[in-house]
Amino acid sequence: MARTGEKTRRTVFAPRIAELFRAHRGEPLFRLEPDTIGVAGPDLMDALLRARPANAEERPTFKPVLGRHVTRAESAALMRAVGADVRAALGTPPTPDPAALVGRWPGVAHNYLRDLVFGREHRRFRVLVDRRLELTPKITWAAVTTGAAMLWRPGSGPTSHLASLVLDADNFPDRRFAMYLYRRVAAPVCFTVAALVTNALWLGAPFDDDTPNRHLIDEALRLLPPSWNILRVASPEFGAVDRRIGAADDVLLLPLLSHRDPALWDDPDGFRPERWRGLDPDHAPGYLPFGHVRERCWGRNMVLPLAEHLLDAVRRGGLTVDPRQTTGRVPLDGLLEVADVRVVRR
Repeated sequence: MARTGEKTRRTVFAPRIAELFRAHRGEPLFRLEPDTIGVAGPDLMDALLRARPANAEERPTFKPVLGRHVTRAESAALMRAVGADVRAALGTPPTPDPAALVGRWPGVAHNYLRDLVFGREHRRFRVLVDRRLELTPKITWAAVTTGAAMLWRPGSGPTSHLASLVLDADNFPDRRFAMYLYRRVAAPVCFTVAALVTNALWLGAPFDDDTPNRHLIDEALRLLPPSWNILRVASPEFGAVDRRIGAADDVLLLPLLSHRDPALWDDPDGFRPERWRGLDPDHAPGYLPFGHVRERCWGRNMVLPLAEHLLDAVRRGGLTVDPRQTTGRVPLDGLLEVADVRVVRR
């Protein structure tokens, strides 16, 4: 529940997520499926994530594409490129008309972020950041293949650093590979920031004027972390950490649960951004919104500045959740986000 003034907002989780809270909150280790162990104890999560680095299949953004592996050099180039595009967008940020941010979030927020970072891009690239491509992989591949088939370079206007990696490819298979990675890198930035700021709005808006944006973000990441689980496939290293983990057991680490563990947090279900005045988010036990300290999510340094930028726009524009909306639903989807939040001007 999130209390704002005299209104109480109720967050309704998908049944399987609600069952995790009901059955396993406070448990360090438990069996989720016949071949899957759930882990939410902070010390055990730390030990398991230190046991071995993530492999190629466990890195969602850089998993193999049509059997082709993404090399470390390619990963680094993609991260540098999209990082440069985000910095350029934030270097000369437009002041959005608050009316443009009114509507149903996270969709409205995603479109704003897409236009902020990739809005000047040629359409064949810009379409790869569209939310509708999530409806089915066939739509995504159709957009990727169509864009890769276009041999000509944009004749005028700026080209993003990320798009230049596609345009430098020598042949159709390489362009298609690069186009798909463009989608994998660009779209999650917008998806994650839109989900995070939507969650913050739902949990706490309207915000106290003296509360820093970063505290709002840290607390929203605690209660509704968009990346709410970390999968590690079965490995012999894990049984050496804890004998209850079998040789064939996959391990699902659940920050969603450790972030609300009553042994770690006062008022674990309450939205209290002020708690972060005395906490270091990089070292708080069990707090893993961007993964383990040894393998922080590559997008962290883009997500946080963009989220602060969007929160600035929200607060300057006097935006909040429609007071008539008192129930928000969190579906079981790729990212943990409150769906269909109605945002209005106060």
